[in-house]
Amino acid sequence: MISAFSGFALIGVIVLAGWLTRRFAGLPDNAEAVLGRLVYSVLAPCLLFTGVAKADLNVLFSEPLLVSTAAAVVCFGLFALLIRGRDRGTTIMGALASGYTNANYIGIPVATYVLGNAALVVPIVILQLLAITPVALTLLEIATTGHASWRTVLMTPLRNPLIAGVALGAVFALTGWHLPAVLGNPITAIGQAAVPVVLIAFGMSLSGRGVLTAGSDRAATLTAIALKTAGMPVIAFLMSRALGLPHDGTFAVTVLAALPTAQNVFLYGQRFNAGLVLIRDAIFLSTVACAPALLLITFLFHL
Repeated sequence: MISAFSGFALIGVIVLAGWLTRRFAGLPDNAEAVLGRLVYSVLAPCLLFTGVAKADLNVLFSEPLLVSTAAAVVCFGLFALLIRGRDRGTTIMGALASGYTNANYIGIPVATYVLGNAALVVPIVILQLLAITPVALTLLEIATTGHASWRTVLMTPLRNPLIAGVALGAVFALTGWHLPAVLGNPITAIGQAAVPVVLIAFGMSLSGRGVLTAGSDRAATLTAIALKTAGMPVIAFLMSRALGLPHDGTFAVTVLAALPTAQNVFLYGQRFNAGLVLIRDAIFLSTVACAPALLLITFLFHL
């Protein structure tokens, strides 16, 4: 348990450094957005490539991924059942806020420092990027325009650098290929920068934020946060126990289910101008709430 809490302490210190940087360093307004884009375009793909290239791809057909998928789908459905009377675009965005996990930016640090293996988030990343994202974009396009473009559905995943990193890593894992050191070492070094940089960017984003302001859909937002922070980990835990997963596997699945709403979802809302306030507040508040939730889960599993 000490190592797990040490991991949370390490994450907290780096996030605090980011908050202090935004507060006192006089950086431009878009500094965290630039860092986020750097992580998304370069650092995280390198980290995912090195992690997947060394991973056992049998995890893609494992019970933990089944549990993670089922827990997400249940939360998507629960939001749609609990929150009525909104337009379809807002309902879709709220459902995504309830179950689409931040496996990239927060999941990688948590898997690295708390679970001890960054590759644990790889199956969730693959599932969300290759399956959930195209479906969500298709539904949003239908909801907001009345029709869906197959070109958009097919090209969006192909243009995603995270998918490229995962796909290339999978090729190397399946073939047993190895990059020469002159290429492999720089890629590894670049990937190692992803975790601290994204935590600093996240800390910067916490400074000066206002949430649940007048005019926001507070009921829908709070429902999405409750499902993401509490409902999804409880569902994942119960499913893991029902399937007889080992203690460590159940702990990992439960921790990953408690991760906050993915920041990528806000980009989807921007693309279709749907549920922007709801998803912005849900991302922020679920991210803040995930810290005590993860600490509680860690404490309970190590009693």
